[in-house]
Amino acid sequence: MAAARAPHGTNQPPIIIVKKIIAEGHGGHHGGAWKVAYADFVTAMMAFFLLMWLLGATSEKQRKALADYFAPTLIELKQNSAGSNGLFGGESIVDRDNYPHRAGQTGTRSMTVPADASGGNNVGSGPQGQLKRRAQDQKAFEGVKRALTRRMASSPQVAKLARNVRMVPTRDGVRIDLVDNADYSMFALGTTALGSEADSLIGMIAETVRGLPNQIMIRGHTDAVAYGRPQDMNNWMLSSGRAEATRRRLASGGVGERRFERIEGVADREPMIVKDPYDPRNRRVAITLLYREGRGLGAD
Repeated sequence: MAAARAPHGTNQPPIIIVKKIIAEGHGGHHGGAWKVAYADFVTAMMAFFLLMWLLGATSEKQRKALADYFAPTLIELKQNSAGSNGLFGGESIVDRDNYPHRAGQTGTRSMTVPADASGGNNVGSGPQGQLKRRAQDQKAFEGVKRALTRRMASSPQVAKLARNVRMVPTRDGVRIDLVDNADYSMFALGTTALGSEADSLIGMIAETVRGLPNQIMIRGHTDAVAYGRPQDMNNWMLSSGRAEATRRRLASGGVGERRFERIEGVADREPMIVKDPYDPRNRRVAITLLYREGRGLGAD
């Protein structure tokens, strides 16, 4: 607004001019906040429709699995619960999802065999399962004991060694112990040379077991009597040497080379007479017929 100067010589009031300025447009651009809000809305709707689709396309069990996946606190609670490091990982055999033994259980997880699972030769209840193989082996071992007893009785040279032979069932199979005593030694004193009677005895054992498919382990033992010069000969060398000499005699009697699984000497570390490590009965060779645990074990 401005006031013009009045003309000279007149008493007229000044003319007042008012100037209005109208800005063009809308006074600048709006902000982009509405775009962010719209994007959030679209994302939420997409998630909602995806959720609705999942609810309609999945079963109750699948929905439970999805819920458990997105609830890690349940897993942490289970990990820290009593018995979480036990056989069932903190669960019970009567839980709903464990193997059913009552109407309320579904049996969808623990101890449940998959629908596409199939048995095989190693299944315990199958025709060639380990349980049946072990029963067959035990029957065969009984036959070995009877046959070996008859063979020994038929030979006057070997019959006197009957008290030196022991057959002991073990968790690995059956062990045939050839044990020395105060009156007799299977090997010449301090050597790996078999005596004539022991050679015949091990030959009989070879004839008895060579037709079996079982693997064989041989372990040599000594008493605690030490050598004067351990660097030349010691009980470790003697026990392992006698185990190897036994293996060679079994092999010459027809036992296949592939049948021998382990040959070892343990010196005086596993005495039979614990209270007296110098007892001659601690000198022995143990021939163990092993249970068949795997497939493809056969006699060569």
